[in-house]
Amino acid sequence: MNARATGAGLLTAAALVLLGALPADAAEALPPAPTPEQAASAPGTLDTLSRFFARDGAVARSAAAPRVEGRSVPVRILSPDFVAGKPGAPVARVEFRASRAVSSDGQKASLWTVERAGGWQVVNIATGDDEIRYAELGGGGLVFREPQIDAWYVQKGAKVLPLDEDAVRAVGRNGTSLAGYRERVARAYGDKLPGSAYAKKGTAGGYGGPGAAAAAGPMTGPAAEPGAGATVTVASATAGVGAGLALLLVSVAAVRRRRATTRES
Repeated sequence: MNARATGAGLLTAAALVLLGALPADAAEALPPAPTPEQAASAPGTLDTLSRFFARDGAVARSAAAPRVEGRSVPVRILSPDFVAGKPGAPVARVEFRASRAVSSDGQKASLWTVERAGGWQVVNIATGDDEIRYAELGGGGLVFREPQIDAWYVQKGAKVLPLDEDAVRAVGRNGTSLAGYRERVARAYGDKLPGSAYAKKGTAGGYGGPGAAAAAGPMTGPAAEPGAGATVTVASATAGVGAGLALLLVSVAAVRRRRATTRES
């Protein structure tokens, strides 16, 4: 089992899920915002970001001064319909929008927002700004992520091109055809689609069930102490990001934290 599979079931302090990250009374001050950008830059969100950036003592909470830069971007994830070969299915579908947040000491984070009744709400913070950075690298193509191997691609016409080393390992530096990519993911994940025995078992990270979306709400619950990680299953962390996402989801946090450690060593 590789490092990604090992981290599949948990999100750690490297990505504090905002569910349960705010005091109960703060929820009333965070109504749904009209746009993802307004949700990301709301006072309550910025306060939570200050705690997030201060979690390891890198910067004082009072000095974090988080800011949200630029517009949000749609984040697309490999589509189960594409894997299953459904006619006309796009390679990926939008699961949430992401905004880049930056602290006074240069730390970056990605704020995930989803549309709920009445507006947009932030449902997660992840370390780093992969979602926005790869969208920028895509040069106008359709950028998407294959979460099972944490690989980022851009589709340009009938070609699927790699945007990171994980994708290079999967399709080569020159990429592959859209048809070739579908053959690859069908081999890898065709037996793990909704309704399969694998999906029903829910092993190795599992799948969000029909009630998954209801399990995730806006930012409520006890405040998390800086440096203390919210330990949740991947299914609960991604609930509200897209109830229909049935492919195995590997923890973004575990992979990002591992990469950061590798860079620093």
